[in-house]
Amino acid sequence: MAEPILNVENLSKSFGKIKAVNQLSFEVTKGQVFGILGPNGSGKTTTLSMLLDLIQPDSGGFQWFGQPPSKGSRKRIGSVIESPNFFPYLDAVTNLKIVADIKDKPYNDIADILQVAGLYERRLSKFKTFSFGMRQRLAVASAMLGSPEVLILDEPTNGLDPQGIAQIRDIIAMVASRGSTILLASHLLDEVQKICNYVVVLRKGVMLFSGNVKEVLAVSDSIELAASDKQELVTAISEYPGFSSLTESDGIIQVHFSQPADTAAINSFLSQKGIILSHLADKKRSLEQHFLELLQDNK
Repeated sequence: MAEPILNVENLSKSFGKIKAVNQLSFEVTKGQVFGILGPNGSGKTTTLSMLLDLIQPDSGGFQWFGQPPSKGSRKRIGSVIESPNFFPYLDAVTNLKIVADIKDKPYNDIADILQVAGLYERRLSKFKTFSFGMRQRLAVASAMLGSPEVLILDEPTNGLDPQGIAQIRDIIAMVASRGSTILLASHLLDEVQKICNYVVVLRKGVMLFSGNVKEVLAVSDSIELAASDKQELVTAISEYPGFSSLTESDGIIQVHFSQPADTAAINSFLSQKGIILSHLADKKRSLEQHFLELLQDNK
């Protein structure tokens, strides 16, 4: 069983009449790339701020590494909630040394961190000469100082162009490959789908869904089928467990189910009835489709 890194139980926070986070519970285990996904105003940043003791919850609580939050546990966590204020006239190395001093971290991994962030060749360039994407990468690099066991990133790709997004994604993959646990918040569905292996979906501070990203993507709304005897196929598939409805277009029958459908099981079922398929394909929902459906269902 995977080691729990973070346990959150019934965490709540209000600002006046606004319930920013409402009875939120989830668990993050060692080595996960865990995504908190939601539109703006869903409570993502408030949640991360509470987990870093930047703001206090109204009720509920959490544990880091199986213990109540403490100064010791915070030293095991690197984070970027807001972009650090780097000194514009100092180079990348000097800026990271200043951050290391503030965090009481050694300098010995700065060169490696800059390599991972793709900034080593510009390590002696002044911060003011950096592009927006480079500044974002330096912010992530600052969170990596001291090789933290957990890296917390709030909207790490926000405002970046596609190249910048890909670069941040590569950094996260590299850090995760080294065994770090990553907790990131984002409203970018595609990025969560590509980066994370587990996701929690928030809307107005309420958790709508949590689960393994691959399991979410494996849920199929429909299956496309074709065979030489169309009527025989229609009759047979109508008897399959969970069958809901079907439509036909250009010789392809699209079958809808009331529960997850497995293409291998369907192929075996039809084969036993003597039907040889000429076409079989599942139509998987993207995380975006699933997310939008959740939001629609919970309005």
